[in-house]
Amino acid sequence: MLRRMTHRLLSVAAAPQSPDYNRTSDPRVITAVTTNAAPATRPPGSLRRFAWGVLAYNVAVIVWGSAVRATSSGAGCGDHWPLCNGTLVQHHPAIATLIEFAHRATSGIDLVCVLALFFWTFAATPRSHLARACAVAVLVLTFNEALLGALLVLLGHTAQDRSPARAVYLALHLTNTLLLLAALTLTAHFLSRHAGAMRGTLLIRAPRLALASLIVTLIVGVTGSLAALGDTLYPAHNLLTALTQDFSSSSAWLLKIRWLHPALSLIAAVLIVWLAIRTLRIQTSGPSHPQPDRSLATGVLLLLVLQVLLGIADVAFLAPTWLQMSHLLGADLLWITLVLLAAGTCLIPRAGED
Repeated sequence: MLRRMTHRLLSVAAAPQSPDYNRTSDPRVITAVTTNAAPATRPPGSLRRFAWGVLAYNVAVIVWGSAVRATSSGAGCGDHWPLCNGTLVQHHPAIATLIEFAHRATSGIDLVCVLALFFWTFAATPRSHLARACAVAVLVLTFNEALLGALLVLLGHTAQDRSPARAVYLALHLTNTLLLLAALTLTAHFLSRHAGAMRGTLLIRAPRLALASLIVTLIVGVTGSLAALGDTLYPAHNLLTALTQDFSSSSAWLLKIRWLHPALSLIAAVLIVWLAIRTLRIQTSGPSHPQPDRSLATGVLLLLVLQVLLGIADVAFLAPTWLQMSHLLGADLLWITLVLLAAGTCLIPRAGED
């Protein structure tokens, strides 16, 4: 009998055990297995949806901001900030005042949303979660965005101001805007990840092409904002006049550098296509080298084609306001998708992370 009992105990000890369930009739063993399971680190679904919603709302605020510039409504609230014309309630406001006031109001709501995202992320994630660092970046960049917007108003760089300082502040503003969108995108991305969202759980795979694509695309965005400013300050009455302005020695400097935007856009397009094709061709397997999300690569290519078409239409139709807003919306969506593609392709979870 002793020999049979010993043989049975050895058989049970040698049997492979499932990490989720131990096949035994003793309920105490089941309790022990459940208690020792690794705690879940993925944030609640409500937080993930809120993060993506804040990102979408920021895109809407940014696109409306382009309407402020395109309609020369930046001075609609005078030189007052944050109040509009020194008051909170506007009596018999002009169209320019309504446009600028709407932008300030939506920006104020955005600040509340960003603060909520910041505190909620810290409350719902462990200390080493990467979404925390991204949420800090979002908060800092949001305050910086407000500061740059305030300086544009308080220093008089609005409406028909043609000083070089306005272009400098506008370039800084657009750079900060794209970095803010990238930080928001990464916050939502890491909150939504099933693996590789904690410090020390990521491997960086071939980042050079992705980083080059992001940097050049950011520069394209900055040159695009300057080109749009030139279209607003020096409108042309027909396509031939617009093209002549770019190469005339008597033209303003904003018009003389307008060619930089399509030229750099071509370079960015080559890099983006290269990155997307390389992603589509990646053949990997196993937990240490997960398959990249090829739908993102396809989405980047489609948005790139859309941006090229919108850019051509913008030139052909002499940059009407609605087309400038559409072009900026496409640019924001392309930038967000490119950031997601870079994160998914280059930041991969280590083996065994789940």
